[in-house]
Amino acid sequence: MTKILLKPKGKFSVPIEASTITPESFASKTLEQMRSLEAWEGNRRTSLDSLFDIEVETDGGEEITILMEGDVSKLRRIGKGMRSGTLTICGTAGMYLGEAMRGGVINVNGGAGSWLGARMKGGTIEVSGDAGDYIGSAYRGSIEGMKGGQIIIRGNAGNELGCWMKKGFIRVGKNVGQLAGIHMIDGTILVEGDSEARTGAQMKGGRIIVMGQTANVLPSFSIEEIRNVVRAGEERLPGPFYVFAGDLAEGGNGRLYVFKEKNPHLGFCEAFIE
Repeated sequence: MTKILLKPKGKFSVPIEASTITPESFASKTLEQMRSLEAWEGNRRTSLDSLFDIEVETDGGEEITILMEGDVSKLRRIGKGMRSGTLTICGTAGMYLGEAMRGGVINVNGGAGSWLGARMKGGTIEVSGDAGDYIGSAYRGSIEGMKGGQIIIRGNAGNELGCWMKKGFIRVGKNVGQLAGIHMIDGTILVEGDSEARTGAQMKGGRIIVMGQTANVLPSFSIEEIRNVVRAGEERLPGPFYVFAGDLAEGGNGRLYVFKEKNPHLGFCEAFIE
């Protein structure tokens, strides 16, 4: 195993494009080669050596583990395209963390910015704090959302979680903003807290599970049944849950599961169960 420690040399004042910080970029390189890896500080080309103190420990194994300490909230695209190894951030991570990730593990011992796991295809991202908007989503003008892997957020998440999601699993330990699962095609989203509004708008497939309150269910969803148990990955969640199908305005056949006990205002829907 090779352990690589990155410590910022100072406080960063402008956004930094840091997509070269991946286990693959560091693999088979000497310390000097690692230091010369390119980054962009604002509109200025620079190297990792000018931004970080870099320390390396190795026992000759092939596995790469990267540890980042200090404030790296200005760094963007850390772990882009990552395929293997482990990357741990002790603090707040910046935007686009794990973009197009294919494998390996990213751990954040703090919060993360928007576009976490955008266009993700595999691997695992786990955030102990809150995360921003557009988690596991496609970029604007694209329909290429998350296609695999899993994202686990222990805190809150923002708006448009899982936009254009096609596969994979997203779990949020607390609350989410508006439009969770918008344009969703497949995969599973589990919200252990509240979902603000318009959950599942324009979804065509997949599953969204809300354990807390949801402000409303869109009128383009129809109630199907009340279910006592819902599966989320390998976990079986005790209900009862209202089960809605939609978004019918899009010809969708997705499923929205809403915990009954936290949503008494949806009780009127029971009269429409056939």
